[in-house]
Amino acid sequence: MKIGFNLLYWTTFLSEDQFGYLDQLKQIGYDGVEIPVFSGSTEQYEAIGKALKNSGLAATAVTVIPDQAHSPISENPEDRKRAFDYFQWAIDCCQAAGGETLIGPFYQPLGIFTGEPPTGDERKRAAEVHREAAEYADAARVALAVEPLNRFECYFLNTLDQAAEYVEQVGHPNFHTMFDTFHANMEEKDPVLALRRNLGSVRHVHISENDRGAPGSGHVPWDGVFDTLVEGGYDRWLTIEAFSRALPDLAAVARVWREFDPPEAVYEGGYRFIRDQLAARR
Repeated sequence: MKIGFNLLYWTTFLSEDQFGYLDQLKQIGYDGVEIPVFSGSTEQYEAIGKALKNSGLAATAVTVIPDQAHSPISENPEDRKRAFDYFQWAIDCCQAAGGETLIGPFYQPLGIFTGEPPTGDERKRAAEVHREAAEYADAARVALAVEPLNRFECYFLNTLDQAAEYVEQVGHPNFHTMFDTFHANMEEKDPVLALRRNLGSVRHVHISENDRGAPGSGHVPWDGVFDTLVEGGYDRWLTIEAFSRALPDLAAVARVWREFDPPEAVYEGGYRFIRDQLAARR
C-alpha cells in the first residue's frame, strides 16, 4: 500500500511558492500527495507534475462539482453537458500532473438538498454522465473513484453500500468507489463490515479521524479498518485527509471551527500511525 497526504490541509491550489511542502512530505516518508483540482489550467498542472517528479512523489487528485450549472443529476441537459465538460477538464488536469486516480463527491454540488432522497431519474442521469466521463478518463489512464459523503453535505451517496450499488449502475470498469473513515464513522452502522462487504469496489481510501484531526487520535475503529484492508488484499492508496483553520474559506465549508491537533501531529504523526499499523500486520 502507498501512503499519501491530501494537500487540502494547506491549499486549494498548489502554487509554485508551496512546492516546498512536497519535499517536506517526501522527507517524512510519504509516497505521494492528493492534489486539489478546483481551478487552473493544464499547463499549471504540468508544472505541478514536474515538481512532484523532482520530489520523487506520485499523485492522485480530488475534485468536486462546483455548482448547479455543472451538476450531473440536473434535469437540465445543458447542466449535464457542462458537467461532462468539467470532468474532461479535471481529468486532463489530473493527467497533466501525473495523477493516477481522480476522486471526490463528483455527483452533485455540495450543500444543495431537495428535501427528498435521490430519485431513480437522478441516478440514471448521473450514471450517463459518469459512464461517459469514465470512458474519457480510461483513455487518459486516469481511474475515477466516487466518494460517498455524510448526510449533512450531500444526499446522493451517503454510504458505501449506496456507492457500490451506484458503481454497478454506471457499469464501466474504470468507475469505482472509495472509502473515507470520517464519513463512514458518521453514516455506517458498522464501518468495518461496510468496508469488508464492498472492498472489491474500493479503489482509494481516505484515512481521516472522526474529528478531521490527527489519524489515530480519536475513535475510528482503526484496528478493524486496517485488518480488513490487509486481509482483503487492498494494495492502493491510504491518503490522510485532515483539515485545519489555515484556509478560512475551506474551513467554513468543512465546518472547521477550531484547530484539532498541531500540524506536526497530523502530517508527521499521521504518517507514523499508518506506517506502524501496516508494519504490525506484515
